Amino acid sequence: MTARIATVEAAGRQHYGLVVEGGFVALSDDFPHWPTLKAVIEAGALSELVAAGTGRAVTHREGDFTYAIPVPDPGKILCVGVNFPDRNAEYKDGSAQPKYMSLFPRFASSFTGHGQPLVRPPENHTLDYEGEVVVVIGRGGRRIAAEDAYDHIAALTLCNEGTIRDWVRHAKFNVTQGKNWDRSGAIGPWLVPFDDPAQLDEARIVTRVNGEVRQDDVLSRMMFPIREEIAYISTFTTLEPGDMIVTGTPTGAGARFDPPKYLKPGDVVEVEVAGIGVLSNGVVDE
Repeated sequence: MTARIATVEAAGRQHYGLVVEGGFVALSDDFPHWPTLKAVIEAGALSELVAAGTGRAVTHREGDFTYAIPVPDPGKILCVGVNFPDRNAEYKDGSAQPKYMSLFPRFASSFTGHGQPLVRPPENHTLDYEGEVVVVIGRGGRRIAAEDAYDHIAALTLCNEGTIRDWVRHAKFNVTQGKNWDRSGAIGPWLVPFDDPAQLDEARIVTRVNGEVRQDDVLSRMMFPIREEIAYISTFTTLEPGDMIVTGTPTGAGARFDPPKYLKPGDVVEVEVAGIGVLSNGVVDE
């Protein structure tokens, strides 16, 4: 089984370690010099962590812990917008594929972990879902060549890039305020080490709301492939270990239905990619 490396909270403490059959194996106390998974990634030590946890007894049974964002302290979270052909067509503005990718930042506080509820704020109820693959940078760099980009990825995880749609339309040149409501999105459940290009090149992403498939596409159809994303982003900013790139969502978000299908309390959203896992979150009102 592919290693599943997670950050969890239990009895008021945060731990990192391995998710295994029957629960979780906490390993952070064994590596006090690495306070979070970001430090493990900086040290290039995910494989060492996996080796240390293999065969160990479960320390926390299912139900005795909750999932946090796998990298709780990322330096940067950068998101790629409108990155599938059908997604571009959804805007119905007649535009061809753009020359450059759309980018925006998200704060860690705008995300919660697997199994935790997405929060719909009282100010606006246009909470929407976007299923995406996340690449976690392992080896930093500036002006990374596209052909070398995969060498800079440490791990993969999933994102529900939850968005307050009305608020992305508040201004002419940005979507930041609609993308950063506290706990409006989720990342997780865990990190899967990246060691084979097929993990991305052959990946299919599916998003379900209450069991209904809303998004279903393959990453190979991205207008800006992940190699190009890393190359472009690293042109203007130095990518560092633990940084996350949220790579783009397929067509089928709730805003594009007529009438729109926004999330409401009681809904359950699942984002799934074979080989990575299933990120599942309910919805509550703040």
